Amino acid sequence: MSPSPQQRRTVKASLLVIIPAFNEAESLPALLQEMQQCETVDADVLVVDDASADTTSDIARAAGVGVLSLPINLGVGGAMRTGYCYAVERGYEYAVQVDADGQHRPEDIPRLVHCMEDTGADIVVGSRFAGVGTYRVRGPRAWAMKLLSSVLSRQCGTRLTDTTSGFKLVNRRTCQYFAHNMPTEYLGDTIEALVLAAKADLHIEEVGVEMRQRIAGNPSHGAWKSTVFLARACVSLVLAMSRPKMKLHNTSDMLAEN
Repeated sequence: MSPSPQQRRTVKASLLVIIPAFNEAESLPALLQEMQQCETVDADVLVVDDASADTTSDIARAAGVGVLSLPINLGVGGAMRTGYCYAVERGYEYAVQVDADGQHRPEDIPRLVHCMEDTGADIVVGSRFAGVGTYRVRGPRAWAMKLLSSVLSRQCGTRLTDTTSGFKLVNRRTCQYFAHNMPTEYLGDTIEALVLAAKADLHIEEVGVEMRQRIAGNPSHGAWKSTVFLARACVSLVLAMSRPKMKLHNTSDMLAEN
């Protein structure tokens, strides 16, 4: 069901779409056009250019969206931490991560918003494997994802089927937390971020969404890449679970420290 006009106005006033982008000049134009044409989402958009060597920033500026250009490559976690700082300082109540490669559909953002409203969650993860769409992963990569989902579901106290999904909606208190604590290591913005959020007693839920293959570039499949993925994901999980519990910062602390 599409949100009402009143709901769309509320989204516009309170939601920031954060798009971390590194050399995504091929895929970004189609995604930004899709964002602008999506009738069920009327939110502000911020592209965080992670020191791209192509025209990513130019494309975003030409589309009329907000742009932050990082001087050095920080990875997705670093780009998202920057975006969360921006969201807190500008007073947004919610922020949603949408990947620049086009896998995440803007029209699915209301599903995340409605889930957060219905459950009172602090974080809502858009899952490829929760009964919506036809996205499939096979072989070693699928086994790795099932293992990670099993471990993280216990850690987070809720059923999670897609722990490496970057499609996430967070509320303001989670923005404040991730602005200080978002991991910057490989998979830190997904696996490690969920573990740290659970340690901070943040409420995590997931909702099924339809995802696509990336618009441009090469997807990370294949036996060798899947094996490397499994190894790095396990390392990320171990690192996350070994981190100490971090306190939540309140708004005044956040603004004072930035």
